[in-house]
Amino acid sequence: MKLLTFKQQGSEYLGALTDTGVFNLSVAAPQDIAFSSMQHFIEAGQPALDHASAMLASSSASIPSDQVEWLAPLPLPAQVRDCLGFEEHLKNSYKSAIKLSAMAADDPSKAERELQESGRFTVPEVWYQQPLYYKANRFSVAQSGKDVMWPAYSDVMDFELELACIIGKKGKDISKANAEDHIFGYTIYNDFSARDTQMQESGGPLGPAKSKDFDDSIILGPVIVTKDELDDPYNLRMQARVNGETWCDNNSSTIYWKFSDMIAHISKSETLYPGEVIGSGTVGFGCGLEHLRFLNDGDVVELEIEKIGVISNKVTRR
Repeated sequence: MKLLTFKQQGSEYLGALTDTGVFNLSVAAPQDIAFSSMQHFIEAGQPALDHASAMLASSSASIPSDQVEWLAPLPLPAQVRDCLGFEEHLKNSYKSAIKLSAMAADDPSKAERELQESGRFTVPEVWYQQPLYYKANRFSVAQSGKDVMWPAYSDVMDFELELACIIGKKGKDISKANAEDHIFGYTIYNDFSARDTQMQESGGPLGPAKSKDFDDSIILGPVIVTKDELDDPYNLRMQARVNGETWCDNNSSTIYWKFSDMIAHISKSETLYPGEVIGSGTVGFGCGLEHLRFLNDGDVVELEIEKIGVISNKVTRR
């Protein structure tokens, strides 16, 4: 099932995307709180999914998908965590960081060699020991199609192509073997990033803050695809385009830390709740930093993941 949150005539609804359009689940079950929002639907678990499937099977009523206002499928997640799951992205980013740092030197080639030899820009051993993540701002979630305002304190804007899972079942100390049982579904995650601010913050020990936390910096969508619809989330083509030009064409199969690893690690002595979002981290070559190319005012970023869809946003200084 492909689920969305949409607005029509000033009201928000839960819907299912079908071959003919959008089926309004909220209107079809007006007395059932489980269908009043995506969060309530996720919390209701398998009975709600079964009920929704039955309604879809018995009715063909739908609204053309271009006649509704699409919102982020989960407009206000219970929590957002973003992991570093792809080794290729991390290695590429360190290579780019060396080049960027060396550019300011009198002898860039010499500075680049010295930085490479210093070992400062290598994947830390801890990354291979456990999944690493930071907690993002859940109030920064926005939808595909919305213009993203460039943060006033930054001059270098970037995007990040990620797959995300949505937690569907509460749990603590979840084993890796049982972790998949706690996943409700999957969506696309664009982690807009102020790279110059990130370079400044990286000197501190607490991880990203203002480089990631600004209004509308997290794009989720266009739908949440329920777990049963994806035979293998680790074999999905992942593409990024800027103004129609392909910058990335990779696959989720290149992931090092899977969601089962992330869930098992995060849930140690900590309860995970329905409606939490966990980002995979950026797929290899899935951001401008890895290409040493960054966004300009007015650029349109399209991210596509096979079997989920496409999200598209323009970045603007105005």
